[in-house]
Amino acid sequence: MKKIDGVILAGGQATRMGGADKGLIQLNGRPLYRYVLDVLAPQVHNIAISANRNQALYSESGIHVFSDTLPGFFGPLAGMLSGLESMQNEWVAFVPCDVPFVPADIVERLWQGRDNALAAYIDDGERSHPTIALLHRSLAANLRHYLEQGERKLMLFLEGEGAKRVTYPRPECFINFNTPEDCLRVEQQLRNKS
Repeated sequence: MKKIDGVILAGGQATRMGGADKGLIQLNGRPLYRYVLDVLAPQVHNIAISANRNQALYSESGIHVFSDTLPGFFGPLAGMLSGLESMQNEWVAFVPCDVPFVPADIVERLWQGRDNALAAYIDDGERSHPTIALLHRSLAANLRHYLEQGERKLMLFLEGEGAKRVTYPRPECFINFNTPEDCLRVEQQLRNKS
């Protein structure tokens, strides 16, 4: 496998979290992004966090933090663009900060499943997860143009670039946390299991 960099996407507005920064929401006393960091870091050569606020808090992890290069909140594609433009290796794996149970072999699966495409994303057999993706840095110019045209749909961009859908049939690994209640519910489930 080539050297692949990793980016944790934590730059959203988190409107369903009541505006709270999703990556910093606590699950069992740890911020959500730390779960992703702990799993993603061993899989990649370099890792960084895309965040548009609370950068000092994210920096406490010792990881490089960058913000979107396009002004305004343009969604996950803006974080992906900044990641492609700021990371050093040819390939960049992206995982959002609100998917704490992402598998420990996700980068390898994306790499193997991409075939010869310049992009790949995860599908759990029930739904697609386009923010869990592997992109080649050469896509940065196309992505910038796409965003500057006012487009925002991540899946539309990936399909336009011929991205491969990589099936990883474990939906429980790709649960994302959209509300504080989601965190509380999972904490309760984890307590009940122990």
